[in-house]
Amino acid sequence: DLTVTVVTAFLWLVSTAAWAKAVTDIKISTGGSIILEAESCKAPGTTCVLESVTRMGTLNVSVMFGLLNMVLWGGNIWFVYKDTNLHN
Repeated sequence: DLTVTVVTAFLWLVSTAAWAKAVTDIKISTGGSIILEAESCKAPGTTCVLESVTRMGTLNVSVMFGLLNMVLWGGNIWFVYKDTNLHN
């Protein structure tokens, strides 16, 4: 049980870090500066206007829940450890 709990906590840490990096990449790829890099907006006499940027608060919340879940599993390691023969 202890090994499974440690591995699960570690996998939550790794997957949350990967998801946080993906969220950052999504924000950069779809942010307001993307309009300035479009080839059609670089043409002479062309004006491009960005009307809105999609809110990404739910993506931030998903990263926070991933971190909280990792903390939960990390804290659970202590309780599982106390039930093993390693803890006297």
